Amino acid sequence: MTKETRTLDVVIVGAGAAGLGFGVTLRHLGIDNFAILERGDTVGASFLRWPRQTRFITPSFTSNQFGLLDLNAICLETSPAFSVGAEHPSGVEYAAYLDGVADHFELPVVTETDVLSITKKAQRKPFRLETNRGEVHARFVVWAGGEMQYPRTGGFEGSELCVHYSDVASWDDLANAERHIIGGAESGIDAAVALAAAGQRAVVFDREEPWNQRGSDPSQLLSPFTHARLNPAVDSGRVTLRGGCVVTGVRRNHSGYRLALEDGDVIDCAEQPILATGFVGSATHLRPLFDWRDEVYPLLTENDESTVTKGLFLVGPQVRQDDLIFCFIYKFRQRFAVVANQIARRLQVSTKPLKWYRQHGMYLDDLSCCEDACAC
Repeated sequence: MTKETRTLDVVIVGAGAAGLGFGVTLRHLGIDNFAILERGDTVGASFLRWPRQTRFITPSFTSNQFGLLDLNAICLETSPAFSVGAEHPSGVEYAAYLDGVADHFELPVVTETDVLSITKKAQRKPFRLETNRGEVHARFVVWAGGEMQYPRTGGFEGSELCVHYSDVASWDDLANAERHIIGGAESGIDAAVALAAAGQRAVVFDREEPWNQRGSDPSQLLSPFTHARLNPAVDSGRVTLRGGCVVTGVRRNHSGYRLALEDGDVIDCAEQPILATGFVGSATHLRPLFDWRDEVYPLLTENDESTVTKGLFLVGPQVRQDDLIFCFIYKFRQRFAVVANQIARRLQVSTKPLKWYRQHGMYLDDLSCCEDACAC
């Protein structure tokens, strides 16, 4: 970042799993005139904010020698299982893996750089990114901002009185009384299981009863890893699941807090309720640069490019193609090559290295094979 502004070929916003993985793809293509802008002071900052007990629900395994990429790897020829020696890495362990990837591939990460705005005056003009460290120009912008830093905290009156899952450093710090958890998806069950392990009781409220739903898409259901931890916690009596319950409000009372349910039931809580209501995508900060589906998901071309802003691409867990959800690393990494192919062609760079990606299941451009079906 200098006073003399030059135009980069690509700016990647976010140095998490998606941003670094895409950066490695550019390296493999021989594209070097790019930068990865990270608002935190290190790569993988979001993973460092995970609660201490939280683990990856997808397993890592060193299967590269058999032609099978580790499910949590962000690029070819790497493995978190090998790097950190954990099948289900913690946030700290995974951040260490990401740091190793950034170092090995000499990725041009610029930390403590917050993107304040992105504008483009005309189709053939470069993007202008205003940051806290100066102005950057780029022919292409790849948004990899992620979700973890943007918790969903609204939805009912008094939600601000709750503590969100993402604000908990360790569940041991909350293990002093029975806790009430609003939301029964992955983060809600993870919180309940961690509290049970700390010797406390937890009650989980959810409208849909996700713990009873079955199907073959783990993006919409509890993972096997979560079910395997939940069942003994319920059997121990420390976790209670209340399905069909909609929390409509939270307020303080003389003994702590009071939860109001849609059916008229009222529940007193000694401690702050826990919000496990998920996260909103960081792309919402770029609302004018995308068209939107249901005001939630950015509309993308078949190459994960904005339908209204040419040259702006999306990578990471916010990618949606029709009804297909790419929220897991092993899913969204398959789209890096799709985006890189478009950028390389427009820069008139050879795309031959991407054949390597296709050979190793890292180039998913035919979505007809992504049927939500399971023969067993």
